[in-house]
Amino acid sequence: MTNKYYQGRDVYVVAGTRTPFLKAKGKPGPFSAADLAVAAGKKLFENLPIEPNQVDETVFGCMMPSPDEANIGRVIGYRLGCGKKVPGFTVQRNCASGMQALDEGLKDIALGRHDIVLAGGVDAMSHAPLIYNRQATNWFAEMAACKTAPQRIAHLLKWRPQMFFNPVISLLRGLTDPMVCLGMGQTAEKVAHQFNITRREMDEFSVTSHQRVAAGMDAGYFKEEIAVAYDKNGNVYETDDGVRRDSTVEKLGTLKPFFDKKFGLVTAANSSQITDGAAALILASGDAVKKYNLPVMGRILDVNWAGLDPSVMGLGPVHATTPMLMRNNLTFDDIDFMELNEAFATQVLGCLKAWESKEFCEKEFGLSAAFGSFDRARLNVDGGAVALGHPVGASGARIVMHLLRVLRRNNAKLGVATICIGGGLGGAMLLENVDHVI
Repeated sequence: MTNKYYQGRDVYVVAGTRTPFLKAKGKPGPFSAADLAVAAGKKLFENLPIEPNQVDETVFGCMMPSPDEANIGRVIGYRLGCGKKVPGFTVQRNCASGMQALDEGLKDIALGRHDIVLAGGVDAMSHAPLIYNRQATNWFAEMAACKTAPQRIAHLLKWRPQMFFNPVISLLRGLTDPMVCLGMGQTAEKVAHQFNITRREMDEFSVTSHQRVAAGMDAGYFKEEIAVAYDKNGNVYETDDGVRRDSTVEKLGTLKPFFDKKFGLVTAANSSQITDGAAALILASGDAVKKYNLPVMGRILDVNWAGLDPSVMGLGPVHATTPMLMRNNLTFDDIDFMELNEAFATQVLGCLKAWESKEFCEKEFGLSAAFGSFDRARLNVDGGAVALGHPVGASGARIVMHLLRVLRRNNAKLGVATICIGGGLGGAMLLENVDHVI
């Protein structure tokens, strides 16, 4: 397929790896975000004929680096051995931060500024901190301003338990949209209401996600992309640990709604999991592929970003993917496989129903008919975030990497990786399965 949108050089995905996605278990997990990204990067370079110091730049998406990981994109590159002279930076586009990192590498290579870029995404969500509330912060500030012992004693007497035992939970605050004051789960409830999605539909989709991940594990589809991680105590992490092989619609049906406890349908089980994980990819120009005899996983043909009502942010993939396919004169009949990140089961179902809705497509895209139906047998064929988890900064990079593997394994040509984004955004990438420079 001719690359019509990007007028610069073609950009190839050379290789990709990720860590196991590790479910948060009520306390900080064994790895920091940088630890995870470095583990993924090390495996990446083990199998390539180039060294880390031969990349032109590192760029990583991350939503919640620790205080010790400022500009984590630079930290990751330095720890991987890229050296002092290889620049690095960090991007943040909520759930699509990893995809944004790939887009940054894509643009620099297409423009001729770079030939090889290490890009990806990471988040250790279990490490999200508790933050002092404003009362406590002001109390500390006023204590620091006290000059004498009597002033300090008087100020100590102003201490109240609620200042310190009611912290801000940064993870929940980060998953709440500041413009519409809705949590991400509440936006999923709105999508369910808009498209009349039932609780059973959500639970059936979730069970299918777990079943497909389990089948992919048994077939070895994930093993080839996962970098084994070792913690400081010598424990080994080889596989994703969020999948529940015993999931059934009946079991999921016993759970109570989590985000709207009185009227809601969205539960913890039909939502993506809070997870730690990283994904890293190497992007290269055709010149670099030839010069260093690099392998090729595929080619990035197009990227599109879209904005929409933040209160239904889950429909972002529809708003991002549809215009991208239209400008490339493509329909769903031309797309062999799609990876649509499973933030919530109802959000994926809502996207499918939006594409099938004449009214929606006429209103949003000016079409005279529905855009079309996408075959669920070709959607998230190895499961998704409901079973694997959704480390916010990493997911956009993971779905791109995994989609290229799906295309290769099925000898298919074109795929779309797409993701909804908190804040009312959507992102999509059009990928082509090629194994050589075109």
